[in-house]
Parts: sequence; structure tokens; C-alpha cells
Amino acid sequence: MESVLIPPYGGTLVDLVARGEEREALLAEAAHYPSLQITDRNLHDLELLAVGAFSPLDRFMGKADYQRVLTEMRLADGTLSPIPITLTIDKEALPTRAEWITLRDSRNDIIAVMRLEEVFRWNPEREARLVLGTTDPRHPLVAEMQQWRDLCISGELKVLNMPKYYDFVELRRTPREVRALLEQMGHHNVVAFQTRNPMHRIHEELTKRAAAQVGGSLLIHPVVGMTKPGDVDHYTRVRVYKTLVEKYYDPNSTVLSLLPLAMRLAGPREALWHAIIRRNYGATHFIVGRDHAGPGKDSQGRPFYGPYEAQEMMVQYEEELGVKMVPFQELVYLVDEDRYEEASKVPPDAKTARISGTQVREEYLAKGKPLPSWFTRPETAQILMEAYPPRHKQGVCIWFTGLSGAGKSTLARILTAKLLEHGRQVTLLDGDVVRTHLSKGLGFSKEDRDTNILRIGFVAGEIVRHRGTAICAAISPYRATRNKVRQMVGEDRFIEVFVDTPLEVCEQRDVKGLYAKARRGEIRGFTGIDDPYEPPQEPEVHIQTVGHTPEENVRQILDYLEGRGFLK
Repeated sequence: MESVLIPPYGGTLVDLVARGEEREALLAEAAHYPSLQITDRNLHDLELLAVGAFSPLDRFMGKADYQRVLTEMRLADGTLSPIPITLTIDKEALPTRAEWITLRDSRNDIIAVMRLEEVFRWNPEREARLVLGTTDPRHPLVAEMQQWRDLCISGELKVLNMPKYYDFVELRRTPREVRALLEQMGHHNVVAFQTRNPMHRIHEELTKRAAAQVGGSLLIHPVVGMTKPGDVDHYTRVRVYKTLVEKYYDPNSTVLSLLPLAMRLAGPREALWHAIIRRNYGATHFIVGRDHAGPGKDSQGRPFYGPYEAQEMMVQYEEELGVKMVPFQELVYLVDEDRYEEASKVPPDAKTARISGTQVREEYLAKGKPLPSWFTRPETAQILMEAYPPRHKQGVCIWFTGLSGAGKSTLARILTAKLLEHGRQVTLLDGDVVRTHLSKGLGFSKEDRDTNILRIGFVAGEIVRHRGTAICAAISPYRATRNKVRQMVGEDRFIEVFVDTPLEVCEQRDVKGLYAKARRGEIRGFTGIDDPYEPPQEPEVHIQTVGHTPEENVRQILDYLEGRGFLK
């Protein structure tokens, strides 16, 4: 039967997966090639390159493609491509004579081989400024990019083993598989819905209206790769999606499929990228919401992107994309009529109700309060309440930062005792103690300091994930590294406490004599003397130790925790 769907973006679906005898021969050779262990982000990118989700791209970008994508959102041949897809390597690890290298995952399993055709330098600040529009380390990708490697590499790819998943296997479909399902439904038009959040009744109404508007099928296509730190985990979200699709959507015109995408949270550029990906999966239309793919607020408390920038950019390029935008209309609930309506069409005297995402988290889930049935299906409410207990039963990280001698350890010890008194399970991670055990052998270079802080952050994140309380006291002088830890732990469960003590006071308290040694030049790279301390710009709690007792300052922290619901 002749396809009723538009062709993939670029006219063909790339297939980089080696099979049969070719695969067996390449596997035998791969064991002898120099190896590169790739990150989870690289692995997600590689998987989507392999199956054609990024078509017409068939490799990690070379220099010509990369540079033009940064400045013009186009590949070297002029094809619209808004997001750079790159693979980085440490310059020390770059093979000198190898023609091929083996790409391995975090478990050291062989994933692919790459012909090493290009090596070029990149600049994280330039990429962040051009692609994300910001170098603010509060942006999750800006902070992450600081940990990427020195050089970009590119070349022909042969994928030998696709990533192995054990969850929701029946929903993990390639572009060819999704297009085949849509083909069977027989509609020319397909509208795709991108989401990284649970779906409530407003989303249900929106998606059904969008499908009716285009007169076609609906592709519910949630991201289950890397999303915004602190987002609802994909296991919980997919349980919600499955339940809703099975009970409340037309099976003859609805497809639910999972997308293992590593998001960049690049706002307007990302909206175009999402549309390109969905065209490769068979979509003709794409729903774009307010602040699409936005990362939240910057260090000054302002949104990184305007609420309608993504929609405006999508309209600008939709003809070239071959994908038309369906705007995410603001819907409100009409109480007396028990239905949703576009905000612009609501009569001025109508009684309305609405709940924001913040209210869902802060006023309902955090307090164990049931979500109203007009807002969400009872099945969704039950799944969310099981996954997210009241705030006082959730994990939290209190991160003390400040100069050496500021009083962090003292405050941390007092706070630990107070939280234990309240019945909280507490783990205290003090910087000096961690260096004796977890970070033994590390020095005081910037790289070693960052490694130490990230190790503490990793442990704290695991404690929080298992609903414990992590109290961390470490100088942690660099703002970007603290923001990275914030993302590891989760934005809504990370409380930064700035212990603001003047340098001269810290020197007066210096019982170890470290400041004096630094002043004499006996210690190099000492924070506050010859190495910078970057104070938090918007800490959750700002402590002034001069003129206040430690007990008074801990009371300030406890009041904040009670106000946020972390203590009864």
C-alpha cells in the first residue's frame, strides 16, 4: 500500500545498525580497537542516530556541520538542524594512529565502532551562548558542559549493539515501527505531543482537540532519556501515560511510544529539533506549548526564554520543516459546566478553576492532599501520590557553603541534632571527613576540588532519592559545580545555605593556622586568599554569622524547612 505519511526529514530514515556477518566481523575487530567510554547523553544520541530519529544526520557532527549549526542552525549542506550533536574525547585519550575506535557504554559493553575521520576543538562557552542563549551555570546544560571533554570527534558509525532496556519494552519503538503503526490507522495527518511531565486532564483535552483539529491520528511521544533534573521519573510518568491511553483514548487513532532523547532544554531551538525528530517518526503536526523545553529560571530568578519564543520560531520554519505547529492553548476549567475551554473564550462572569504545576507539587503532593477529579484522572492521582509522598517524608539535601572557618561544620552538627530530634533520618557529609575517606588522595587543584564536591553531591543525591536527609558542609567555592550538584540532587530538594562570614573574621577564627600559611605562601590555591570563592547569587537560606549565635542561625534554617514542608 502506498504510504499516506509524509517522508522522513531529509527523505530517508538512516539505519546505522550492522547485522549478520558484517556485525560478527566488526565485533571481532572492535575488541582490538582503542576504546572510548561514552556518557549516557552520548549513548542516547547514538541510539537515535542509529535508528534514524536524527535523519538526515548519520554521525556525530564534524567541524563544518558543527560550526554552521552554532551560527545558522543548519548543516553544512544547508539542511535545517538547530542542535549540535557531538561526541567529545580527552586529548590525552586520542589515539595517534588508529583508523577506528570502539565506543563502549558505562558498563564497558561494546556499542559501536567509529572511523576516526575528524578531530576538532570546541568551546563550551561559545556553544552555550549561541545555542542556549546563556552562559548562566544555573542552566542545567551549561553546568554539564563544563564536564565534557576537550576535543570533538566524528566519522562513519557502525552500531553493533543497541542499548538494552528492561522497562516498558513494548513501548520502545523505532521511527520505522511508529510509522508502520500510524500507516495502519490510515490518516494522512498525525499530530505529535511532546511531554516530560505527567499528563493531567488539561493535557488530555488538549491532545484530543489537536487530533480532531488536524483530522488525524495522535502520537503521544514522551521523553524518557535525560530531562530536566528534578522532573518526575519516567517510570512513574509512563505508568500514567499507559493508564490514560488504555482507558481514555481511541485505540484506533492513538499511538503511545517512548523517546530515549537526551534533552538540551534549549527552548526555541529545541522546539524545532523536536519537530524534526517527530517528522522522522511520521508526524505532520506538532504541539508546541508555552516555554517549550525551558529549563526554568536563571540565577537572577528570570525565565531563560520568553513564554512564546518557541512557538514564534516554530511558525517561522514550519514550511521548511514540513511540520505545522499546533499551539498549546491555555485551557481553564469551567466549574458550572464541568468542561475545559480556551482562556480567550471564557465569559467574564464564568466561574473557573485552575491548578499550576507548582501548586500540584507544593500544595497537593507535598502535603499529601488529593488532587481534585476535575484536574486529573483518579488513576493518575493515585500513581502520583504513591510515587511522591508528602514533603516531610521526601528526601532533602541541605548544602552549606562558605569560606574555611565560616562556621559551616558547627551549623551542620547543630542542624543534624535538631533534625534527628524531629524524627528525620540524617547523614552528615562534612568536607574534611569526606576527604579522609571518600576523596582520599585528591589534592586541591580546581579539578580535584570539583571531583570532591561532585562525589559528595552524588552520595547526597542517592540519600535524597531514598528519602533520607543529607547535610553537606564543604567550602565548594565554584558556583558552576554547586549548580551541577543541585541538578544531581534535584532542584526542588536542594537547599543551598550560604554561611556568609567576612574573610577577616574567618582568619581570626583560624585555629588550624591555614590562612596564616596561605598568607606566607606556604599553601597555594587557598580559597579566599589566592583562589576565588564565588558566593551564591540566590541561596535558599542566607546566614550571617556575625551578630548571630549558631543556634539562632539554625533556627532560621529550621523555619525555612518548615515553610517548605520538609518538617511537620
